[in-house]
Amino acid sequence: MTVLGAPDLRVEPQDGRAVVHVSGALLTAYLADIEAAFAQAAPAEKHVQIDLTDVPAFDTGGAWLVSQLRRRLQQGGAEVQIAGAVDHLALLETVTTATPEVTPQDLPEHGRLEWVANIGRNLVFGWQDALSLVSFLGQTLVGLADIIVRPHKVRWASLVTHMQDVGFNAVPIIALMGFLIGVVLGFQGASQLQQFGAEVFVVELIGISVLRELGILLTAIIVAGRSGSAFTASVGSMKVQQEIDAMQTLGLDPVRVLVVPRVLALLIMLPLLGFVANLFGLFGGALMSWVSLDVNPGMFVTRLHDNIAVKHLLVGMVKAPFFALVIGVVACWQAFQVQGSSTSVGKRTTSSVVQGIFLVIALDALFSIFFAQLGV
Repeated sequence: MTVLGAPDLRVEPQDGRAVVHVSGALLTAYLADIEAAFAQAAPAEKHVQIDLTDVPAFDTGGAWLVSQLRRRLQQGGAEVQIAGAVDHLALLETVTTATPEVTPQDLPEHGRLEWVANIGRNLVFGWQDALSLVSFLGQTLVGLADIIVRPHKVRWASLVTHMQDVGFNAVPIIALMGFLIGVVLGFQGASQLQQFGAEVFVVELIGISVLRELGILLTAIIVAGRSGSAFTASVGSMKVQQEIDAMQTLGLDPVRVLVVPRVLALLIMLPLLGFVANLFGLFGGALMSWVSLDVNPGMFVTRLHDNIAVKHLLVGMVKAPFFALVIGVVACWQAFQVQGSSTSVGKRTTSSVVQGIFLVIALDALFSIFFAQLGV
């Protein structure tokens, strides 16, 4: 059996040019020994010949080394020729052609007007994202309308699973949040109202705050952070693993298969979670009012019944489906924007939570203005 020698490289001047003599087996197994010599080879002459006559064995690793050396010398302005590579020339050219060109990127300018360019660039990207999100919303609404018209097309197994994840599994954290919000409102309200001898009005403060605003708003925020992030992560992982492409290949619509059941589960469960938050918020407020102000539960319930109109509960519940639609659409849209890596999944999940919470708060502000104009 013939033992091939380790490769070697030396540079010699000859007739006004530099000759790079390469000898030994240029195999991948020896790259660690010879890579530094190739990287340091930098003849000053403008005419360079790479002599491969004494190279008995040659594979893609060796071809890559020679290709990189030739490219580096050519970029330095040298004229490079390959000699003695009759048996290896085809492999060398194949590797050279397959190696991607690395285009150096210009560093961003830091002139006085660069911030204007950044603002314009961000506005363009934001406008494109907004159009994409609106388009995705339209596709989701079409899918929801389709299953309303044809209920037999509902994917019940997927819907029930998502309802359990979104709704039943979230009841403990929603109940605890509502209870603590009621406790905080009762304690703070008592502290302030005692200064004016109006402690009894703490019932109205708690009732209107919880039923009209805080109950459903904080529930939507928790659902956006809990379920919205889960939607983005799960669907985004499917995008990375090309499962969504496989669905399209099979003729399935990813929006109707993946998005519609999740959004429908949110539309059903978010109002119920908001109602749970309201109940526990009132319970926490009643408990703190009893402890701090001696407003017994009977008086609390009586004042709540006499002074808090049902319209306050309805105002809060009307917001729930809109919050659910915003959370579901944003979460799934962000998942569809994932670009083939786990890092992208993490970034999109973060963006999903941030955008979902922001849009929920913005939508709540619009509802407040709307109902104020109506006098409700």
